[in-house]
Amino acid sequence: MTMNLTAPANTTTRAQKPALITAFSAPKGFGDATLRDQRPDAIEMLGGIPDPGVLPTDELAAATARVLARPGVPALQYSRTEGISPLREWIAEREGVPVSRVVITNGGFHGLALAIQAVVERGDLVAVDNPIFPLFLRGLELSAARILPIRVGRHGLDVEELADRLRNGARPSALYTVPDFHNPTQGTLPAEARIELVRLAEHYGFMILADNPYRELWYSTAPESVEAFNASDHVIHVNTFTKTLGPGLRLGWAVVPEQLTDDFVALRSRQDSHSSTFVQAAVGELLTAQTGLFDATLDRARNIYRSRAETLVAGLEREAPGAFDAAVPQGGLFLWPRLRDAAIDTDQLAADASAEGVEYQRGSFFPSGPGTDAHRHLRLAYGHISEPQLEEAAARLGRALRKQTT
Repeated sequence: MTMNLTAPANTTTRAQKPALITAFSAPKGFGDATLRDQRPDAIEMLGGIPDPGVLPTDELAAATARVLARPGVPALQYSRTEGISPLREWIAEREGVPVSRVVITNGGFHGLALAIQAVVERGDLVAVDNPIFPLFLRGLELSAARILPIRVGRHGLDVEELADRLRNGARPSALYTVPDFHNPTQGTLPAEARIELVRLAEHYGFMILADNPYRELWYSTAPESVEAFNASDHVIHVNTFTKTLGPGLRLGWAVVPEQLTDDFVALRSRQDSHSSTFVQAAVGELLTAQTGLFDATLDRARNIYRSRAETLVAGLEREAPGAFDAAVPQGGLFLWPRLRDAAIDTDQLAADASAEGVEYQRGSFFPSGPGTDAHRHLRLAYGHISEPQLEEAAARLGRALRKQTT
């Protein structure tokens, strides 16, 4: 698939000066509907899937039963476009914002799609993570947006690079970033960088689309506060229960600036009207009926995911000594190891690994521009994979590597 989301070099922004725009490389295989042949014992390390064992299924079943037992069963009726209480109230308290700013969505990407439609006009310039989660680019396609890649590293978005682009005349209408445990790099934006990013948005007049699905999955130390984001009228902060309570719920939210809430809700009302009343009611009951249940669920998940990350890093070093730069991340569901040997053919490695029974996302799957080496990386998802399977996956990757080095 070829992605052409950039404007010709002489195209100007809606402001006044030519923007410095660089094309992304297309992600290999992105959007393909072909079926892959694989071993029946394949270990799939492809997606950020939460472990079923950490999801509060028994508590959710009990909450659902209580919701369905209420007289008149209001959970099976229509509800408000912006979402229902007590769910919105619970989210508002956790985010530290007025409930009027919380809009319930069908998962995180739905919140991003609404944000794009609300603030990005056709042909606008949009600054984005480099490398980037590919699905966001799909969301931009209908707006025919032009792309301004900004590097992401171990400290998240390179705010200094963004500032340089802005000083040199780039005028994006929006900026997209994953500030906590970035997908795929796992970088997290420090407090001072968050403050500076918001200052730039307010000074240059663009909207930050902060996509934060992994924020709650920290291992040892909580990431920096989102107060700088939620206190600004230039940020739409998007989150989801996908990674914490289960992707099948299709339930998320957006914290929207006061001046945009009416437009945001009106836009939503012209689409699917509102998220499932039933799912909202069940999750709201789950979160409010038992104080501390959500945080207890997260504590279990954090311990499991940290241990799996440690197992995977140790396994890679044992099975392929010195082959990877790999460190245990501070949170999230992914490892982003880099191949040290430039002679390794990353496409051949993926094919050999598949033959050995390991499937993962190549770094080239994530669109990237100059200044990154994403193609030298592997993204290994471990959230739903047991430690014995991770040990086996590392052994299989080691065998696949040796096919090129021996």
